[in-house]
Amino acid sequence: MELLLLGVLALFAGFVDAIVGGGGLVQLPALFGAYPGASPALLLGTNKMAGIAGTAVAATRYLRRVRLPWAVLGPAVVGALLFALLGARAVAWLPREAVRPLILVLLIVVAVYTFLRKDFGAVHAPRRSAAAAPWLGFATGATLGFYDGFFGPGTGAFLMFVFVRLFGWDLLMASAAARVVNVATNFTALAFFAATGNVLWLTGLVMASCNIAGSIAGSGLALARGTGFVRGVFLVVLAVLIAKFGWDTLAAWW
Repeated sequence: MELLLLGVLALFAGFVDAIVGGGGLVQLPALFGAYPGASPALLLGTNKMAGIAGTAVAATRYLRRVRLPWAVLGPAVVGALLFALLGARAVAWLPREAVRPLILVLLIVVAVYTFLRKDFGAVHAPRRSAAAAPWLGFATGATLGFYDGFFGPGTGAFLMFVFVRLFGWDLLMASAAARVVNVATNFTALAFFAATGNVLWLTGLVMASCNIAGSIAGSGLALARGTGFVRGVFLVVLAVLIAKFGWDTLAAWW
């Protein structure tokens, strides 16, 4: 029964994650509820195994339909791969709780900006020079790759916002690019957890299969409905992230 419930929730997580990210908000609490006695590292590793499967499938489907600018995305992937591991190691000397209020503020800023700018991500109008774009891509991947390895929640949303705001991409392209970078960061994290024996393989395989099914549905809907649909889901996920971070921050202060 636990595996069945985890599979259903993983399917929904894959659906949302394929559009704008945020699948971990569904999968991680489900895993902690199903295995209350397990170590956090074991459940985080299992979540990464399930998440990378769906993200990889979604990225592949986007790549078939959306022409991505690899001059920017390639360096971003390299930066994400290198710095995600550094982020995971940084947990040892900087508690995650120390950055929670800052992340909450950033999420609120992103949500307000996106809501007020009705045309945000509606038109694809690249604004960086050929010389500067690869370096900015690397910096984007490195910064958010480090964050994903260190903390994680909201990485997909931050990637989308930066790709739209900094590079002038539309939301559909930004979503596709964010999935590709997420594959890189998830791969680094999964390799780290697997090497230390922190993956529930059977649970991970079941959840990965369901996550893939959800990602196929989510990416297909995003491709069919376009940027307006992606914008709506993006704002909903931002609202959920803000609510969760706000609750967690207040709980830590109390």
